[in-house]
Amino acid sequence: MRRLVIVTAALLLAACGELDQSKQGAGVDRGDRAAYTGAHGTLAAKGWEAGSSSSWQQQIRHRGQLQNEYNRITR
Repeated sequence: MRRLVIVTAALLLAACGELDQSKQGAGVDRGDRAAYTGAHGTLAAKGWEAGSSSSWQQQIRHRGQLQNEYNRITR
């Protein structure tokens, strides 16, 4: 019985530990670039130019209007 309590306590204490998940260092790509800087492969929307902020904002505006219920009802 005592052994069970000790094993259970050890497992509970081991579960409380947390590994460091932060990305640090010069060689680490954190992905903190501007969203309009580019998409890789075929994920880019038609009419969008990678690296163009105005093209990115136009695409975002267009996608937002497609989700606008007032515009969708009148079609």
